[in-house]
Amino acid sequence: MIQQYSTLQEEIQSACLPNGLRVYYIPKTEFQKTFAMLGTNFGSVDCCFTLDGTQHKVTPGVAHFLEHKMFEEADGNALQKFSAYGAQPNAFTSHTMTAYHFTSTEQFYESLEILLRFVTTPYFTEENVAKEKGIIEQEISMLDDTPSWQAYVGVLQGLYADHPVRISIAGSKESIAPIDPALLQLCHRAFYSPSNLALVVCGTCDFDRVCDLAQRITPKESARIASRAYGKEIPEAARAVQVRQMAVSRPTYMLGFKDTVPEQPYSRQIVGELAVRCVCCESAPLYERLYQQQLIDQSFGVDYFTFPEGACAFYDGESRDPQAVRDAILEEIRSIAQHGVDPALFERARRQLLGLKLRSADDPSSICRMQAEACFDGASCFDFYEILTKVTPEQVEERIREWAKPNRASLMVVEPVDGEAGDE
Repeated sequence: MIQQYSTLQEEIQSACLPNGLRVYYIPKTEFQKTFAMLGTNFGSVDCCFTLDGTQHKVTPGVAHFLEHKMFEEADGNALQKFSAYGAQPNAFTSHTMTAYHFTSTEQFYESLEILLRFVTTPYFTEENVAKEKGIIEQEISMLDDTPSWQAYVGVLQGLYADHPVRISIAGSKESIAPIDPALLQLCHRAFYSPSNLALVVCGTCDFDRVCDLAQRITPKESARIASRAYGKEIPEAARAVQVRQMAVSRPTYMLGFKDTVPEQPYSRQIVGELAVRCVCCESAPLYERLYQQQLIDQSFGVDYFTFPEGACAFYDGESRDPQAVRDAILEEIRSIAQHGVDPALFERARRQLLGLKLRSADDPSSICRMQAEACFDGASCFDFYEILTKVTPEQVEERIREWAKPNRASLMVVEPVDGEAGDE
């Protein structure tokens, strides 16, 4: 099947193989490199699931641990095999997805075969799992010493009391301790089935050859996919303010707003990204005022994030007075909830977000990630254009009114060691 996006001058060729694997190709013949990503709809939040009638509650960090171990094969390491063909491989785990990818300028199909084979053929031993724990423990230590990451994890813990999104993606040194080959094998069987995977290629290739290769290498049939559970949450935030001391020169903060569970995650994601900008972006009066007061600087950022059974908005950066930033943003949110968004600001924010999305569509790695995430939400990576051209101020105001409700906000502050610390 070919989907044409004439306004964007883009197209997506797609196919669903007999085993359920979804394959997508976004032609970019002007690119010198071809990028391929194989993603699984399995992330750090998937800690509780039922497979073959048995419920499992696995230790936090297992999705990330599994990502590390998948490169090991019975006859060597996939990283070394990629290197032999001049490909540049990597992988990542998010709250919602694990993805393996590579960039190639030549011998693309040889590298693609490596990718498809190692992701769908697990190889775990007691020895290589034990060795990996030390490596991941070092990574966790680095995250523990990263102020921005601690602010991010902290605000999610402030927003959510039960949902596993509140747990760091890599887990903790304590949580990864019980991981063994049997647990990794269980999670691979539960979530690495072809029907839970998506292969996305961006660049120049023969789509039929890609599909033939994928059909030949991946399992002939899909195993049953586990059903998932994410706990129960109330609408309100778990904690209003948290403060942690670290070796920082200025306070780092993240302010979050708990939103409702989205019925259409992809569309909600785009509308949410627009809504956070209508409150405070570089073209907003509030941004200018806070900047002039030296309460925010160029580190200020906004984001919106949907995940299974949840969504939230973020504002973050460095500030001499994070609570003053919080109060100003809260006041603006309440004002928009009561009086509506300024039409001129809405249009500026819409155009700004559209420009960001269009620039991302010029980067093959961004396109592949956008398409993998979108397909798991039942959408296409280029659907953003239609959503943004048709979005209304009322849709944005609906989101902001949710954030304006009592006790929906949580602030996490990482302050210098000699500052005052405490919880409210």
